[in-house]
Amino acid sequence: MPIDVTAEATIGRPRSNVIAFVSDPANDTQWIAGIKEAHVVTEGPVRVGSQVARVASFLGRKIEYVNEIDRLDESVLEMHSVKGPFPMHITYSFDEDGAGTLARIRVQGNATGFFRLAAPLLAGQVRRSITRDVNNLKRVLEAQG
Repeated sequence: MPIDVTAEATIGRPRSNVIAFVSDPANDTQWIAGIKEAHVVTEGPVRVGSQVARVASFLGRKIEYVNEIDRLDESVLEMHSVKGPFPMHITYSFDEDGAGTLARIRVQGNATGFFRLAAPLLAGQVRRSITRDVNNLKRVLEAQG
């Protein structure tokens, strides 16, 4: 089942602060629901080609996956899965919006294995999850400011 869902929120922080926070995997557990751990598996600073391993819980199951960064600049962090239960493509985009930043999370993918069996519920669950994530990001970053 193809999935393509987007969530967004306006965060009262400069875009440079938002992208810096989101592009550091050490911050993932603070704002991405279900993430138990995240770390860079490649050497050097986070950049295009870096791989980030994550351990999460989704639909009551433990999942482990690795994402590779395809694009990282002042307005976009884009990555795709290179290891995990199903192929996915994640795009975080950030646009200046008056006194803040319009943050968008888009997840695209295809359910496989166990997740294919749960396909009718999956898109809705992913939408709820990323909506919660972008709102968590807003809460965490605005509390810092």
